Amino acid sequence: MATRDVVKGPSRMAPKVLFYSVLLTVQYGAQPLISKRCIGKEVIVTSSVLTCEIVKVICALVLMARDGSLKKLAKEWTLIGSLIASGLPAAIYALQNSLLQISYRSLDSLTFSILNQTKIFFTAFFTFIILRQKQSVQQIGALCLLIMAAVLLSVGEGSNKTSSSGVNPEEVLFYGIIPVLVASVLSGLASSLCQWASQVKKHSSYLMTVEMSIVGSLCLLVSTLKSPDGEAIKRHGFFHGWTALTMVPVISNALGGILVGLVTSHAGGVRKGFVIVSALLVTALLQFAFEGKPPSSYCLVALPLVISSISLYQKYPYLDKKKKKV
Repeated sequence: MATRDVVKGPSRMAPKVLFYSVLLTVQYGAQPLISKRCIGKEVIVTSSVLTCEIVKVICALVLMARDGSLKKLAKEWTLIGSLIASGLPAAIYALQNSLLQISYRSLDSLTFSILNQTKIFFTAFFTFIILRQKQSVQQIGALCLLIMAAVLLSVGEGSNKTSSSGVNPEEVLFYGIIPVLVASVLSGLASSLCQWASQVKKHSSYLMTVEMSIVGSLCLLVSTLKSPDGEAIKRHGFFHGWTALTMVPVISNALGGILVGLVTSHAGGVRKGFVIVSALLVTALLQFAFEGKPPSSYCLVALPLVISSISLYQKYPYLDKKKKKV
């Protein structure tokens, strides 16, 4: 009788995965400050994004050559397998990013940030649907704590920003709330598909990084045909406003992309959500250390919630009672 592929998440993270998670947390948390200091306002966003994708591909290929998987690529790689494993998630992420851009224009930053945190729940949902990874009661509680912490951090981030006013309620609903919620669903789906490709289909995380970067870059290049950034590149040149320091956040972001693949592959999309929320705390701490901006009271309240949620999620994994009896 054929058995169905079922992937169960590890009850505890291995030291290597924990190391990847810590690195990703630091990188994700430091990225806003690095970008703010090293990327000038004149730099065209599309040029920095495309360069980041190129650097990401180069780094992934170097790592594949180092572990010997690059030699096997010519024999094992197929276009269909690539499109299923990486093409579909990349297309979903591209659509998600477009929906987020639409939503951000119609919502104040606070509402946008809060609704965007629902992707953590959708990731857990699709992980169960696609990979049959169940969550224990304690883990569900940990996810709720994480959502609360993310909301508090969003409130702290948006407390000094003005909310949108005088906007048509229907416009807010159809061009703000609905797009960001659909984007959260797509984010959870894409993250689960990446985990499925790496854990069930044994698709290398480095190879997925290369494939998704190429697909994402092609989508971005097509969008430049009728975008303001495309016109700006034609008028001023691809590297307009660049300095030597501009490469620092580009390389940092590229390495972060590779770490995202490793964490998703080995630890799963749900745990990646914990990393991202934890990174918000790192950003607050770095702002205090380098800019003298003290963490908000919301951040101080969110800190124990994040620590508690991570501890609960790790300590109480789901246990199959039927197998336990056997």
